[in-house]
Amino acid sequence: MGLELPQFIDYLKETKNASASTVSSYQRDLKKLETYLSDHGILDVEHITATNLNSYILYLEKQGLSTATVSRSVSSMKTFFHYACRKNHIAEDPAETLKAPHIEKKMPGILTMEETVRLIEQPSGDSPKELRDRAMLELLYATGIRVSELISLKLQNVNLAMNYIICRDGGRERVIPFGNCARQSLERYLRGGRDHLLKGQESEYLFVNCSGSVMSRQGFWKLIKQYASKAGINADITPHTLRHSFAAHLVQNGADLKSVQEMMGHSDISTTQMYLNLNSDRVQRVYHETHPRK
Repeated sequence: MGLELPQFIDYLKETKNASASTVSSYQRDLKKLETYLSDHGILDVEHITATNLNSYILYLEKQGLSTATVSRSVSSMKTFFHYACRKNHIAEDPAETLKAPHIEKKMPGILTMEETVRLIEQPSGDSPKELRDRAMLELLYATGIRVSELISLKLQNVNLAMNYIICRDGGRERVIPFGNCARQSLERYLRGGRDHLLKGQESEYLFVNCSGSVMSRQGFWKLIKQYASKAGINADITPHTLRHSFAAHLVQNGADLKSVQEMMGHSDISTTQMYLNLNSDRVQRVYHETHPRK
């Protein structure tokens, strides 16, 4: 696709303010398409047809890729060719009629409120690591931020006096409040844990590992699995579980969807709507399990 791809990536970053992960996904998907088309002798974007793109989708499916991965590739193609057509790089949009495979949306796994408390309270000691782990779990559940946002938080992003954090993703910024439990855990970590972990080093990041470096997703994944096991929680917990639990518990306790959407950073409220559906499913399950005349 030649020169149009770098221009498209610049457009995503500068005009659409797309997040770094979104830009990376588009770039990866379109590079794979470019390689496929090149292997089939198609080197000019003007020569790409709907048949070429549908053949590529079939190729991806034959590779055994998941429905979600194929759907994302279709979305990347549709966005790119719509852009190329609008910029008059091509006369017609070959991706206009492309159809993504249907994805069955799975309801996210969530913890009960009692399980959540048990999990968060597992790191209960005063060692630097436990102070850090408790603060991370408290803040994750208090704000519903993504794990990538948690580990990339900087000291300057945290306002302990006003109980809020600032999350930045691409060109977007959102302010998220947190409660006293999270504030107290953060204060204990900053007072008695972080400097010990840094061992004289300096870091702009709020959470650091035992070597004083920034925490990794894998590192957090391991610690949350360990604490879930200690808490006797049998559910398959992922770092996203506390994020989903945060949203579901807010909706369950009467929070309005618009506020939850803003805190979660969802661009479309339909994404947030699943927590309302989740709550509805829970109500029905409780009814069938407990009502004397079901």
